Order: sequence, then C-alpha cells, then structure tokens
Amino acid sequence: MKYDYLVVGAGLFGAVFAHEMRRAGKKCLVIDRREHVGGNVYTEEVHGIQVHQYGAHIFHTSDRRIWDYVNCFARFNHYVNAPIAVYREEVYNLPFNMNTFSRMWGVRTPGQARRKIEEQCLGSRVENPQNVEEQALSLVGRDIYEKLVKGYTEKQWGRSCRELPAFLLRRLPVRFTYDNNYFSDRYQGIPEGGYTGIVERMLEGIPVCLGISYRDFQKKCGNTHGGGNGADTFGKVLYTGMVDEYFRFSLGELQYRSLRFEQEVMENVENYQGNAVVNYTDREVPYTRIIEHKHFEFGTQPDTVVTREYPAPWERGSEPYYPVNDEHNNALFARYQSLARREKGVLFGGRLGQYRYYDMDQVIAEALAMAERES
Repeated sequence: MKYDYLVVGAGLFGAVFAHEMRRAGKKCLVIDRREHVGGNVYTEEVHGIQVHQYGAHIFHTSDRRIWDYVNCFARFNHYVNAPIAVYREEVYNLPFNMNTFSRMWGVRTPGQARRKIEEQCLGSRVENPQNVEEQALSLVGRDIYEKLVKGYTEKQWGRSCRELPAFLLRRLPVRFTYDNNYFSDRYQGIPEGGYTGIVERMLEGIPVCLGISYRDFQKKCGNTHGGGNGADTFGKVLYTGMVDEYFRFSLGELQYRSLRFEQEVMENVENYQGNAVVNYTDREVPYTRIIEHKHFEFGTQPDTVVTREYPAPWERGSEPYYPVNDEHNNALFARYQSLARREKGVLFGGRLGQYRYYDMDQVIAEALAMAERES
C-alpha cells in the first residue's frame, strides 16, 4: 500500500491528526507499541466502572472550538474536578481557596485570609524566585507550603523543592472565594463511557497496527518514508514518541518522570473515599494520590476500583509521563529540535515529540494546527 502518512502513536495527538488527514482525503496508517489505542487517556471497564489506566484525566478548556470538537466524538457529563488533600490526619480542599484557608487558620473572610498569608509571607518574598520553595513561600507562606506543597511536589519530581524550577508552581491556583473547582476553564467534564471510545471513533476507517514499535516497524517495512523499499510506503511520518529516542539518544537522554499504578478492586465497597481524587501531601506516604474512578461518572455500582499513584524515576524501558523542563533539559531539547527540523518527511508532535507538558485540549489544538498546515 501507498500511504500519505505513517502515524506513530495512537494517542490523542496521533488520533486527531489521522482523523483530520482522512477527512482531507489522505491515507494514513497508525501504529502503536502498546496493545491498545488511546495512549495515556486509555480507559478500560472494570466491574462496570471506566478506569483511567494511566492516571486521572479530566477534560477542561476555555476554547469553544475544542470543546465542540471533542463533543463530536462523545457526550460529556458535568463532572467538576474538586480534589482534596490529606496531610497526616488533616483534610483540606484544593485548589487553595477560602475553604482551605478556613480549615488551615480558622479565618472566614477573604480579608482575613489575605492578611494571614501576608503575615506568613513576611520576610520570605523574593523578587525573582529561583526554585519551588522560594516561589511557594512568596505566594502562600510557610503553613501551606509545608503541609500541602513540599511533600507532594518532592514525591512527584523526586527532588528537593530547592532544586526544582519556580515555574512548576505557576500552574497552582490560589483563590479568595469558597470555590473548590480546580480549573477555571469554562468547559469541563468526563466523556460518558470513557476516553477510549473517543479515540476509537476518531480512528474509524483508518488501519491501526498495535503492539509494534517504530523501530520494529521499520525493520519489517524497510525505509518508512520518502518512497521506501518495503511492502508499504509512506509520504511522511508523524512521530509522537520520545524525540531523543527517535534520534537513538545520540545527543544524550532527556529527563522524564514516570509513574507506577497500583490498582485495587474492592468488592461490596460502594464508596471508598468519597471523592474521585485525594492527594496525599506528606512525604511519609509513598503515593501522591488515590483515584476512585466511579466518581468521575457518578457511579452507583456495588463495587469500587481505586488506583494508588506512585511517582518513579524514568529509565529506558519505563513509561515517560512528564518532561523535566529545567534549564539543562530545555537546552538539550533545543539541540534535538534542530535535528528534527532537518529530518525530511518527519513531523514531531505531542508531549513527548515536542518535549512539553500539554493538557488534553492543548494536545488537540496542536494536532489540529498541524493537520491544517499539512492539508
């Protein structure tokens, strides 16, 4: 067969791109080294519950175009992300809001909360914070930093907060209202029946080969783009895997953080923790959060499924989940990016191909933009 595109990766980026290329009259073949489509948004039914197999994914966006787009593939419910945090025996609402401050200090009004934070931050403010600790102390003071930021962040990234770049906390919402909605985006929800169905509908009519890596596929089919000699040929390749792996780590390894998931089915337990996401912020607890999946779709099943999420260092052969975008890694990625620009007939996309943290709506927007350029 002669294909216009080989799409490496059946995650959200690859699926959106392939769907749009097919609509434009192009022929695509999609491959993925995993045995399923969906990438990290893959969901699987367990005891009648849609389980997020690679961590909690809550769709949120302020872009009406993206919201309308995903709603073409699924009906979304009205789930609102309102996680809670457990520090030893204390329970707090997230994001940091008046409920958090009231529980922490016994304050009731925004003015009281502001004054308490100012008091806590006195002497800690840094004009140009260089690390997470300086940033947190400057924003919310020592109590919130020590109880709700420090341990969780150090578990997540495997490094001291004094060694982590300050920008990691720019995603941290702080509000002086009694509002537990973690996201401020206008549109938010969970697809009824899980995310896998969205990707399957995007890939309808497109051949998909699972359980094969890009390198093994190359060996099987010969040169995969530019008119190769194999049984199948491809005009271009969209590669959504690790950009450093594509170039065989020739300039060195980029750093990533990985995760380990421990899933437990609890029979005859209707409600284990009362919330979909509960963060554990003290360092002594080895996992960062417990996810109870049925709450994403307001489930009433007699059983429940929970997942404990353990951060882990990345090494070759493990799954890369988060790029470590510090100064060293960004400089190394810039060098790989130069190689990528010179790689004829190959496009790089997604969180791993572009070495950048993306939310799901950003992944879709980037994939649509690339498809528009290619059409």
